[in-house]
Amino acid sequence: MTVPFHRLLAVETRKLFDTRSAVILTAVLLCLTVAAIAGRGLYAGPDLRRLIWTAGIGYTTLLPVLGILTVTNEWSHRTALTTFALEPRRRRVIAAKVVPPALAAVVASLLAMLVAVPATALTSAVQHVPAHWNATPTTMAGWTAANVLFTLMGVALGTLLLNAPAAIVVYLASTGVWNAVAMLGSAGETLAQWLDLNRTIAPLATGDWADISPARLAASAAVWIVLLLLLGTARVSRKEVK
Repeated sequence: MTVPFHRLLAVETRKLFDTRSAVILTAVLLCLTVAAIAGRGLYAGPDLRRLIWTAGIGYTTLLPVLGILTVTNEWSHRTALTTFALEPRRRRVIAAKVVPPALAAVVASLLAMLVAVPATALTSAVQHVPAHWNATPTTMAGWTAANVLFTLMGVALGTLLLNAPAAIVVYLASTGVWNAVAMLGSAGETLAQWLDLNRTIAPLATGDWADISPARLAASAAVWIVLLLLLGTARVSRKEVK
C-alpha cells in the first residue's frame, strides 16, 4: 500500500517539533526573536525594516540548524529503520523532509514581521519620534526567501553528512572558509563571489535587488543546496539501516 505524500508531509512536520532538541531550539528562536526586536527598537529607534532584519541575525544560524536536525534525528535516534519500513522509497521520505523546514522558515519570517510592527509603533510612542514604515513587500519577500535558502542549505548538509554536529560545524565554518578563500588573490575572490552562498544571498536578504546577480545566486544555490541534496539522497538511498 502506497503511503500518500501528504501523509508523509504530516508525519515529517510532526517529527520536526517532536524531539527535545527541536522543542528547545524552537523556544530559543521565539524568545530570541522577541528579545532581539524589542532590544533593537529601544536602541536604534522605530525603524520597521531594521527591527525585522535584527531577527535575521539569529535566523541565519538557528533555522539551518533546525533543518539539519530534521534529517539527522532519524539516524541519531535510530528511528530510520521504522521510517523506511513504512515507506521503503527513501527518496519520497527525503522529499517530505525538505518541505517542513522551508515552511518553518517562512513562518519564522512572518513572526518577525508581526512582532516588529507593534514594536515599531510602541517604540515610536515611547520615544516620541516618527516611525519609519519602510519594509516593502518586495524587500520582505527577498528576506524571507533568503531565510528559506539558508534553511535548505542546512537540510542539504544534514542529508549528506547524516551527523548533526558535523553538519553544524561545516555550516558555521563555511563563512570563515570562504572569507579566507577570498583573500587568496583574484581567483579566490572570484570563486567566493560565485560559490559563497552567504555572499550571493546578501543582496536578496537586505533588499538590494539591483545588486543581486541571478547567475551567481543560482550557481551557489546549485552547489550548496541542489548538489548536496542530490548526493545526500543518493547516500541515504544506499545506506544500510541498523
